[in-house]
Amino acid sequence: MKQVTVLAPAKLNLALDIVGLFENGYHDLDMVMQAITLYERITLQKAPDIQLELPGSFVAANEKNTAYKAAKMFLEYTGLKGGVKISVQKRVPVRAGMAGGSADAAGVLVGMNELYHAHLSMSELCALGAKIGADVPFALMGGTCRVQGVGDLIRALPPCPQCWFVVVMPSVGISTPEAFKKYDQVGSPVHPDCAAQEAAVRAGSLQGICEACGNALEFCSGAQETPHIREMMMQNGAVASMMTGSGAAVFGIFNTEKAAQAAREALHKEYRHVYLAQPDRGGARVVPQRVAAKKPEKRRTNKKEK
Repeated sequence: MKQVTVLAPAKLNLALDIVGLFENGYHDLDMVMQAITLYERITLQKAPDIQLELPGSFVAANEKNTAYKAAKMFLEYTGLKGGVKISVQKRVPVRAGMAGGSADAAGVLVGMNELYHAHLSMSELCALGAKIGADVPFALMGGTCRVQGVGDLIRALPPCPQCWFVVVMPSVGISTPEAFKKYDQVGSPVHPDCAAQEAAVRAGSLQGICEACGNALEFCSGAQETPHIREMMMQNGAVASMMTGSGAAVFGIFNTEKAAQAAREALHKEYRHVYLAQPDRGGARVVPQRVAAKKPEKRRTNKKEK
């Protein structure tokens, strides 16, 4: 039986600002988002109905899961009869602000489009994805993008200059609704200049990108470990460091692999989940069959967790 494998990258927010509030209660966002080389690995096979498994993950494999929602929406939109068996190998941390759930949904949409030879366009896939979650359209497109509104206004940018990311997932995650609720109560002293960061991306200036980094949700997130992780990043050679999305993951940007590797080793002494990644120029995509047969890379962990 034919099997399709999809890699769906995680994302980082190089900048995140809240510029207003819509009448429906959703926040008007302005962001620069970057796909990275940390992937959810999704395999799909045709089946009589929708079947979902997430081996080794505590995330519930039920109808509320974004992967399940994506499969159901794809079948309803195309009118195709049948179903799909989905297996998601999760590598992107949960409640981290890295859009792992959105990556899963994007991966299912791309995978089913291939599995059923549906030939849906990227515009159609993004329209479906937007009904599942605000970050799904970006997860489909990937690369480097300026994202505005509620995530529905996406402008592709030139590739991010070569650099390395070290990402730390603290011991406690953050609820996205709670982060925005707290912002509404206390606001934020941080409002990054996303236009300046877009200009820096277009100019190929990593220094300019780093100077414009910032996250309006970081101050009110309640993530107690963020300041310490950021301090460790900067002490170990990061050009910039910040929380991504609504948290709780924190990342640093490094000029060289050597500096990033050294920082990862230092952070591993205190934190269990530390990832090394680079910018990814794409979004969720089908893996050629020969490559798909390879086993996924194992994540390094320490026995001790802070």
